Amino acid sequence: MVKQYNIHLQGLVQGVGFRPFVYNLAQALTIPGSVRNSNDGVEIVVQAEERQMRHFVKRLREEKPEVVSITDINVSETDCPSPSDTFRILPSEVHSDRITQISPDIAVCEQCLDDIKRQPHRKDYPFVNCTNCGPRFSIIETLPYDRPNTTMARFEMCPHCRTEYEQVENRRFHAQPVACNHCGPFYYMGNPAVNPGYLNLLRKVAETIDNGQVIALKSLGGYNLVCDALSGEAVARLRKVKQRDAKPFAVMFSSVEQAREYVHIDGEELKQLTGWRRPIVLLRQKKNLAEGVNPGMNTLGVMLPYLPVHYQLLERTETEVLVMTSGNISNEPIVMEPSEAEKKFTGKVPLIVHHNRPVFNRVDDSVVFVEKGKTQIIRRSRGYVPEPLFIKKEAEGILAFGAELSNAFALGRGNQLLLSQYIGNLHEAETLQFYEETMSRFIDLFRFTPKLLVCDLHPDYFSSHLAEHYATAMGLPLLRVQHHHAHAAAAMIEHGYDTPAIAWCLDGVGLGTDGNGWGSELLKVNYDTFERITHFENMPLPGGDKASGEPWRMAVAYMHHYGYTHGQYPPDFMKNIGSSKIAIIEQMIRRNINTPLTSGAGRLFDAVAALLGICRTSAYQAEAAMKLEAICSGDYTSCYPHAEGRLLGFQPMFEGILGDLVKGTDKAMIAAKFHNTLCETLFYYGRQAVRNEGMNSIILTGGVFQNRRLSGMLREKFENNGITVHMPEMLPCNDGGIAAGQIAVGISKRNA
Repeated sequence: MVKQYNIHLQGLVQGVGFRPFVYNLAQALTIPGSVRNSNDGVEIVVQAEERQMRHFVKRLREEKPEVVSITDINVSETDCPSPSDTFRILPSEVHSDRITQISPDIAVCEQCLDDIKRQPHRKDYPFVNCTNCGPRFSIIETLPYDRPNTTMARFEMCPHCRTEYEQVENRRFHAQPVACNHCGPFYYMGNPAVNPGYLNLLRKVAETIDNGQVIALKSLGGYNLVCDALSGEAVARLRKVKQRDAKPFAVMFSSVEQAREYVHIDGEELKQLTGWRRPIVLLRQKKNLAEGVNPGMNTLGVMLPYLPVHYQLLERTETEVLVMTSGNISNEPIVMEPSEAEKKFTGKVPLIVHHNRPVFNRVDDSVVFVEKGKTQIIRRSRGYVPEPLFIKKEAEGILAFGAELSNAFALGRGNQLLLSQYIGNLHEAETLQFYEETMSRFIDLFRFTPKLLVCDLHPDYFSSHLAEHYATAMGLPLLRVQHHHAHAAAAMIEHGYDTPAIAWCLDGVGLGTDGNGWGSELLKVNYDTFERITHFENMPLPGGDKASGEPWRMAVAYMHHYGYTHGQYPPDFMKNIGSSKIAIIEQMIRRNINTPLTSGAGRLFDAVAALLGICRTSAYQAEAAMKLEAICSGDYTSCYPHAEGRLLGFQPMFEGILGDLVKGTDKAMIAAKFHNTLCETLFYYGRQAVRNEGMNSIILTGGVFQNRRLSGMLREKFENNGITVHMPEMLPCNDGGIAAGQIAVGISKRNA
């Protein structure tokens, strides 16, 4: 018997070719009905027998396009009105304040790349896209995702594009950014604008790069700075433009085959590298690029082209690999407006290339790495945002402000946790403006009404100040969450914990409940409370925040704490730093002058790196720890002694390190033994805590676990002893995931 069924789907189902797929499936099964987008998903009506309907739903799940993600299907039966013999795609409809998922930006597909070569009206066109690929989040202004609600609204489709847009069987049916050479956005250069023709422009760009120069190029979510990755002079110029002395650059290869000449790529890394998200993937290097691309590192950030212009440019340059870095001055947000690009880069680069499709939501490239077959996100932005994390509990109305470094904020809508794109470090006025602007846009876009505000415990964070301002202005309650509690809660909510967890939370610093800096916490944690089981012993932090930029200060702090004299320092350390500077730091510690206490694990890495002469002053965050990891030998067994007690002390390890330096032991071996010792220490205390609580899993989180050697070894040791390891995977384990943990704690506290 034929009945009418209403099928409501939620998930990533708009702007990804889902309605044409539904239409074609219904046609193939000769099922009449309709499909439409709504503000909270996709609504399908079918007239069919129950058996046909179930088969239809089964095929919806099994045959959906790759990018589509269905999180919920609700089927209800209604009386069948007058029967229909057609299946139609109806106009979008808004009928509640609920929202649907917005697609992240999707790398250009192979079919569109082929269209650039064979379709006359898209010949060499750099803005080609279809329902399977192209800009999404970067251009959307409001819901539902229809062309008038995007920055493509200003471009009126030509008759040819309009026909494609309206033909259900066409791959561009309702592809909102659809365009071609006759009607779409275009590239130009300079101010005032000069449009020499796209191929001439490409030729000029390629010549400029081949001559060892740097160009600024408007991309998907903002501008990129681009140069030849095989030219040391070009890379040096780029560093001068960005005012970035040492932090590694990411590079773009035209193909996997070319990338394999320079880096090792395993199965899961290949999947990440070639997938539709197209992040930067940190890969182990086997052949060097130009000096200055990634100084002191043994890994290289690699991505493949994700826009037509990338493919077209790499086809024309003599170099086989480009440095492709965000278009900004260091510590500022990525530039997204042509006027801003002209202001920032005129006189610094010889060529600035714009296009006239506005960027509404700026997004940097995402960064990931793979260790032991598991992908971890370092920077979550293009290709991931605004994909939500679906959680078991109601998060409606909770706005979390995140941390100070690597900031991202989050908001709760129903059972969705929506994390913003990477914002950055909230120290520069322009980054703060980006932060507030993006938060306002998320609130509008997702039709969000704040009811509870959550921020970090630290009162001096800019994010905390903004939360206080919002709380006062809106008359809303404000909850402050301890930093490492939020780290653990983020991993718990991602992995669906309903019971307490044991978590190692290792990072640089976060304000503790005792007023000291924490950062090496073994916690027994619920969403609403936590217990500090143990931690690294407190160390003085000479000069406060200044110590993180001058790791040698932490070397002095550890040496002084353990009673070492100047004569026991490594000779090259004394020569480089000088006894007078060391004496000043020692005096600061003795007199407790600007030397707050910290248990931060990051500062331990700083101390060891400085003693070894690997990094005594840092040009960027975590440089010392990254370089210490990079020089490690392959030895995974040799260790220094580690103390056992209520708190974790490292005097036996420092004795071993100093002894090895005296003996002339290779620094690569010393670095490996340090990592191995830390792994053994964390494993010993972690296993003990898990067993004492009768649990069978442990969480590893915090920025220190971006150290692939440490996290990989520790995961393996726990799992070999029957303990499941959970690390953030869809969230960054660094401070970029803090806001998600703040949401999780907010849910629990609100419901208490």
